[in-house]
Amino acid sequence: QVQLVESGGGLVQPGGSLRLSCTGSGFTFSNYAMSWYRRAPGKERELVATITGGGVPTNYADSVKGRFTISRDNAKNTIYLQMNSLKPEDTAVYYCSRRIFQGPVNWGQGTQVTVSS
Repeated sequence: QVQLVESGGGLVQPGGSLRLSCTGSGFTFSNYAMSWYRRAPGKERELVATITGGGVPTNYADSVKGRFTISRDNAKNTIYLQMNSLKPEDTAVYYCSRRIFQGPVNWGQGTQVTVSS
């Protein structure tokens, strides 16, 4: 069965950094594009970033461009989201997803990121 497990969230001060990880199993990891999404309570789900199976980033949200970087290590079946210069409005549950052409088809459990002083 496909499994995606996010980790790395936590409480950080504004201006700080976090690195999120998502490890996949149950599929040929390098064959699939992967995305990070986030959702704050009461708000719509937002696509944060996407990366191709070969490691080319695409589709950064305007709100995170220049601050967040998506990457992957296919040997470890893992994608990452390096988040720098964090702002309170980045507070959300962050999810990773396995993508096919039509869009996301699997989801992890999410990891909470809270940016607060």
